[in-house]
Amino acid sequence: MTSAFDPHRLLRDADAQTIFANLWRPRPGPPAVRARWELDDGDFLDVDRVAGPSPEAPVAVLCHGLEGSSTAPYVRGLSRALVSRGLAVVALNFRTCGGEPNRLARSYHSGETTDLDEMVRRLVVEQPKRPVLVAGFSLGGNVVTKWMGEHGDGLPTEVMGGAAISVPFDLAACQRRLDGPGRFMWIYRERFMRRLRRKAAAKALRFPGLFDAAAVARATTFGEYDQLFTAPVHGFASRDDYYARSSAGQFVGGIRRPFLAVSAADDPMVPAESLPVDAAAANPMVRLVVSPHGGHTAFVDGTPWRPGFWAERTVADFLAAAATGGRTATSAPPLTDEEALHG
Repeated sequence: MTSAFDPHRLLRDADAQTIFANLWRPRPGPPAVRARWELDDGDFLDVDRVAGPSPEAPVAVLCHGLEGSSTAPYVRGLSRALVSRGLAVVALNFRTCGGEPNRLARSYHSGETTDLDEMVRRLVVEQPKRPVLVAGFSLGGNVVTKWMGEHGDGLPTEVMGGAAISVPFDLAACQRRLDGPGRFMWIYRERFMRRLRRKAAAKALRFPGLFDAAAVARATTFGEYDQLFTAPVHGFASRDDYYARSSAGQFVGGIRRPFLAVSAADDPMVPAESLPVDAAAANPMVRLVVSPHGGHTAFVDGTPWRPGFWAERTVADFLAAAATGGRTATSAPPLTDEEALHG
């Protein structure tokens, strides 16, 4: 279905939306406490925890995008919106993304859902019957969607719903788009590739022979990187095998909790034709909202002097309602995003 998003009048272009949201949006988030969770495989996850208004407040688990972190502006923006609606937040840093290299040879990728599953199940054990919500952006949205779909009715009963923004539902289609021609495609691609090559080089020093380090150092496209690093390091036969098994679109039909996906038809990284429109329409638990405008993880609205972020407000409203069966998350009226920001 289409949305009621009305883009900022100076940012109707998809690339303008995407770049503005990444570079010039408010960055402060609610106060967070970092915790390190040790894992059974010998590795660790760093998470940022934001307290809710009470120990029993519903908690939302947030997953960032490619080469993001728990401190990414969009994560902080959604955290702020959720706290203003009476929820607590636990923001995950995928392995290698928390500011310190992880211990094992493996890293993270679009189809890796075991760490999210571990987080959610630990939260359930920590406080049974406390409502848990999940949300993700871009790569993190693919992880959230895939996780909810592959587990279906097997999720803990505490999981009340999920949401995702700008999901690359078809990884192969998104790879072709990102590796395609154009100035902005080169900018997006090279911004990510610089970071990925740097992390791969660090892995090669610690785990010599794991992959062809010299070839990865020369990689300039996502297709090359995924063939040379992502696939061999994470047990896939090839990049095509990785894309086929990890794309979230095929898991939409298995979702059994209320789920909202927000996408833009003009997303420069996610082709509109790759959105799982039919699968979402066939699943009463899924609401796929497609805006004509919005860019990638952007959806900037508001006035020239006070921009807003429509997708984050929409997702926060949806999760707050899912957590309480439509009731207000707290007995007190929720704060506006502006009040939450300035406290």
